[in-house]
Amino acid sequence: MFQKTFGRFGGAVANSFRTRFLSGYTPVFTPFGDDTYESDVVRATVDAIARNAAKIKARHIRRVDGKVKQVGGNIERFLSVRPNPKQNAYAFWYKVFTQLLLRSNAFILIDRAGPMEGYRIRGFYPVDCVMAEMLETANEYFIRFRMRYGETYTVPYADVIHLRRFFNVDPDFGSGNEKPLLPTLELINATNQGIINAIKSSAFVRGILKFTTNLNPLDRKKQTEDFIRDYLNPENGGGIAATDVKADFTPMNPDPKMIDAKQMELIERKVYNYFGVNQKFINGSYTEEEWNAIYESVIEPTFAIQTSLEATIKIFSDNEQYHGNEIVFEANRLQYASAKTKLELREMVDRGAMTPNEWREVFNMAPVEGGDKPIRRLDTAQVNEAPPAKVPSTPSKGGEEEDDDGDE
Repeated sequence: MFQKTFGRFGGAVANSFRTRFLSGYTPVFTPFGDDTYESDVVRATVDAIARNAAKIKARHIRRVDGKVKQVGGNIERFLSVRPNPKQNAYAFWYKVFTQLLLRSNAFILIDRAGPMEGYRIRGFYPVDCVMAEMLETANEYFIRFRMRYGETYTVPYADVIHLRRFFNVDPDFGSGNEKPLLPTLELINATNQGIINAIKSSAFVRGILKFTTNLNPLDRKKQTEDFIRDYLNPENGGGIAATDVKADFTPMNPDPKMIDAKQMELIERKVYNYFGVNQKFINGSYTEEEWNAIYESVIEPTFAIQTSLEATIKIFSDNEQYHGNEIVFEANRLQYASAKTKLELREMVDRGAMTPNEWREVFNMAPVEGGDKPIRRLDTAQVNEAPPAKVPSTPSKGGEEEDDDGDE
């Protein structure tokens, strides 16, 4: 798949060189995050964020004269349904966002056709590389990927959607998680090992059986086995052991130290704080307000906004962007609203702010025919619109109305 996709760039960067900056730094990215993924706390946290972020929907829109038009088309279908022949949109974005969280960098290759087909987009592929480095030639940037099995591919940076986290030290790539996160993970691992060893300690030496006479190894081993069988066997209900003058038994009472639940929770909370979430988000017990807070602080800026900007710049030409073409990512935040909030949205329907089918989608109900048309109550009108003309009242039968003076 990658050979077919990257192959058309062979030989295009023969005269390229590594990008260098005034400080002499050469931007090279080497992911480290796979080791942190082995931690159950990190994996649960990354999974919770990625599976929620992967539900965002891509939309191809066009902004013209302050109005937004839904364009749709192949690009939207690729990004929201099936980016490539091997992945649906949810699996695609889940993998991309997982790499972003673990490695602070994620790369998406835009597969374009040749000039005979107008460079049309044929799909999108996540790049799972072990190293990436920036190259420059003829005032154009390229990025070289080294794959897991040794293959090396070089593509124009303009055809790569590059997402980053902790973008500070490196001029091109986001900083990794190893330095800030590994000490906490080592503490969690040491705690888990301590619990395991404490459990195993019950099977270790329970005491010392000291013989007062010299015995050969075989007799000493037999005497020890007989003592264990007779007195240390769980079937010995009496709980009393007896020895003669030939041996003395000194019991050992191991007292392993284990971390308490509050301390363990504090350590795990450091991992949650690092990724910007909490325990309720991990186990799905969050409220409507808590979900909105995490969406606005984590999912929207890290994934939706960044991916929208980067995809718009890399997918569309300058001329297409000038004419208002844009990729936006949306999430149906109302799905996490309480039943009371959902029911209150009916006031948005009869005022034309939501269509009936949009309201039904909030309740996970199927659309109905004609439900995509906005409706509005008869006692409302658009701003600056002339009010409806009054219908003249019909005089009541049985006589003429009196004039203002009361004369008939």
